[in-house]
Amino acid sequence: MTPSSHPDLLVGTATGDDAAVWRLDDERALVATADFITPVVDDARTWGRIAAANAVSDVYAMGGRPLFALNLVAWNDEELSTELLGEVLDGAQETALAGGFVIVGGHTVTDPEPKYGLAVIGEVHPARLLTNAGLRPGDELVLTKALGIGVIATALKRGIAAPAAVEAATASMCRLNDVAAAVALAAHATGATDVTGFGLLGHLARMALESAVDVVVDAAAVPLLPGARELAEDGCVPGGSGRNLAHVRPVLQVDGVDEVTVTLLADAQTSGGLLFGVRPDRSESVLAELGASGHTAAVIARVGEEPGRGRLSLR
Repeated sequence: MTPSSHPDLLVGTATGDDAAVWRLDDERALVATADFITPVVDDARTWGRIAAANAVSDVYAMGGRPLFALNLVAWNDEELSTELLGEVLDGAQETALAGGFVIVGGHTVTDPEPKYGLAVIGEVHPARLLTNAGLRPGDELVLTKALGIGVIATALKRGIAAPAAVEAATASMCRLNDVAAAVALAAHATGATDVTGFGLLGHLARMALESAVDVVVDAAAVPLLPGARELAEDGCVPGGSGRNLAHVRPVLQVDGVDEVTVTLLADAQTSGGLLFGVRPDRSESVLAELGASGHTAAVIARVGEEPGRGRLSLR
C-alpha cells in the first residue's frame, strides 16, 4: 500500500521512511516505527537503555506518546551468554518505564554481530502531528541535545575517549525526547525531526526540502559534547559522518566555518535530540523550559522569510 492509495495512511511524516502514521478518527492516530543498533557502549544494560531510547524517538518527534513495543534482537549465542542478553533487556525495560510504555515480547534471531532495538507503536492527535514538512518562514530552530555522539563512540572503540566525554555522551543517549516533544507542542511547533544517523545537517536538509524553505545555521550556536571537538581534530570521525557530509554538500553553502565544525554538524548521532521550529517570540521561553529539565538546548538556525529550495547556509 502506498500513501496515495489510502487517505488515512501517512508515511514518513516526521523523520523519513522509517515511521508511519495511521489516522483512526478525528481524535486519534497510531504511530508505527522500528529501529535497532549495534553496541555503542561497553555495558550491556546501558546499551539496552540507549537502544530503547533511540527506537522510541520517532514517536516523540511526531508529537506522539509511545504505547507499547516489541523487542528486536540479533544475538550471537555461541559467544554471548543469555545472562548478558537479560542485562540488555533489563536496560530497555528501564527506558520503557521512564517513558510510560510497555515492552511486550518480541523476536530473536541468531547473528554473528549483536543488535538490539524495538518496534514501537504510539498514538498522536492528528491535529497536533509534528512533521518534517512543517517548518514555517521565519521560524527559529531549536536543537535539544548537544552533538558529537558519533565522534565519541568512535574514540571509545579506539580506546582513547576520556571518561568525561563518554559519561556525557552516555547520559545524552539515555535521555528520552519526551520532555522535548512536550515543550515543542506547548510552543505550537509544527515542524520537527529527531537528529540521528544522518546528522544535524542531513536531517535539517531533509526538513528544509520537505518544507520548501531555505535555512541559515549559526555554527557557533550549535552545542557540542565535552571533548567532541578535540577528538574530531584528532581524526576520530566515523565513516557515516563523512558520508552524511558528502550527501548534503550539493545544498550546503559554507561561509567562514572551519572544516572540523562542518564535520561535527554532520556527525552521525545515536539517540540524538529533537530539532523543531518555533516562532521567534517563543524561543526564549522554550530554551528556559528545556534548560530547567536538564537539556543542553540552543537556537541554532533560522528559516528564511521566503519560500526556498531546501538549501542550507552555514555561517
